Amino acid sequence: MSSIKISIIIAVYNGERFLKQTITSILNQTYKNLELIIVDGKSSDGTLEIIKGFESKKIKWISENDKGISDAFNKGLDLATGDYINFQGDGDGFKNNFVLEKLFSGIKLENKPLICGNIERVDINGNFIFQTDLKNKFNKKSLLFKMSLPHQGLFTPKEFFNTFGKFDEKNKYCMDYDILLRAYHNFPPVICDKITVSYWRADGLGEGRTIEILKEYNKIKIKNKVSNRVYLFLIHLFSISKFYVKTIFKL
Repeated sequence: MSSIKISIIIAVYNGERFLKQTITSILNQTYKNLELIIVDGKSSDGTLEIIKGFESKKIKWISENDKGISDAFNKGLDLATGDYINFQGDGDGFKNNFVLEKLFSGIKLENKPLICGNIERVDINGNFIFQTDLKNKFNKKSLLFKMSLPHQGLFTPKEFFNTFGKFDEKNKYCMDYDILLRAYHNFPPVICDKITVSYWRADGLGEGRTIEILKEYNKIKIKNKVSNRVYLFLIHLFSISKFYVKTIFKL
């Protein structure tokens, strides 16, 4: 499957703490047909020095002011030449050097499916918090409750963005969720793999913003008309209640 080119996009702003580790996890992949696109939002720390320190022909990068993560991801999409697109945060990264080779080995891509593996949530110091558990057969209804295809482990055909558009700059936290829900009523096939693809570090823009994220989830679901408003309201109420119960009882 090395004939399939993979574009990996990182949006970063002042990410010097973990960026080198993330880039290294990508460039060390045994799967060679890939490119790394780094979109920097005019960082004021050592981010640019880290990027420039990698002398690799696989890296494309720009550094300029942007309007947020959605804008940065869109710039990355404009530069991407891959058949499949993956998005990593500057504190995330691949679990080991073989994940792409394993993920793209022996699967049929004629119908351009979404491809997703599990991700491992870690704290700021890299300590394990939890791991997702994808089902062998993906049920799109799971998206009504959560982002069940996390972007760190998700590989999306470039044609998907041509069909459903790029990221909405109005979304602050859940731009990847919005993209998937645009396709909800004509959802593409999904291949789920049990392997753990990536780390997801608890240091991003949405850390500690669960209520804001749930509100944006609800707004996105209503906008994309994925179900009737009463049902969506009940789901939102359930999600908010679940969060407060877990917070109060520290579950």
